[in-house]
Amino acid sequence: MSKSWKGMKEFVGLEEVTKLDFLVMLFAEILGTFLLVLLGCASCISWISTSPPTVLHIAFTFGLAVTSLVQVLGPISGCHINPAVSVGLLVSGNCSFLKTICYTVCQCCGAIAGSVVLKLLLPKTQVAHGLGATALHREVTEAQGVGVEIIITFLLVLVVHAVTDPKRTDVKGWAPLAIGLAIAVAHMAAVPITGSSMNPARSLGPAVVDDKYKDLWIYWVGPLIGAAVAGGVYRMGLKANKEDEEGSYDF
Repeated sequence: MSKSWKGMKEFVGLEEVTKLDFLVMLFAEILGTFLLVLLGCASCISWISTSPPTVLHIAFTFGLAVTSLVQVLGPISGCHINPAVSVGLLVSGNCSFLKTICYTVCQCCGAIAGSVVLKLLLPKTQVAHGLGATALHREVTEAQGVGVEIIITFLLVLVVHAVTDPKRTDVKGWAPLAIGLAIAVAHMAAVPITGSSMNPARSLGPAVVDDKYKDLWIYWVGPLIGAAVAGGVYRMGLKANKEDEEGSYDF
């Protein structure tokens, strides 16, 4: 088998997605995104009109939620729970095309389910104020929103690559905390600007349940661009060792 054919086969990933174990991985992605959106968006709900949730409160809720989920689901599915992370890993050669598509569908389904359950658990008076949907600050333009989402998602996906790089021996055991802290710091910087999504599924869930799609495209375009750039940058110049990895494909 030629190297180019083997690389193409690994890129598509048909053999991987037809294994029975892959169903468990898909369930892990649904469950992880479900819990992330349910818990994270719950922290965005304002119970006292004069005292809305602080940026620090929201940032640490999302950051610690992801830290916990990565610790539990990381060994099962990699705990992407974010289409942008899956796309970034696809670009860097660490996730096959079909796996990325399947993961993205499951992540979106999990996010919508999380928002549905959150709506059912909240009093109607609170539901009327929204379900934690991401939104631009009224003075922020669409282009600025896309730019912010590109930058914070670039940071997240770069950290994901660094802490999961098998050639890195200095970060073993620290991956969940490092990823959670990256999300927390991005939220502290960007919540007032864009709501700090960096996760298309996280924005999709509340938008679908609330039936409000204004600016939703920003939370797909920005994170996916940032993730793709991060995946490319890490693969081309920041890998701990340039030697081919088992999970990478080359044509």
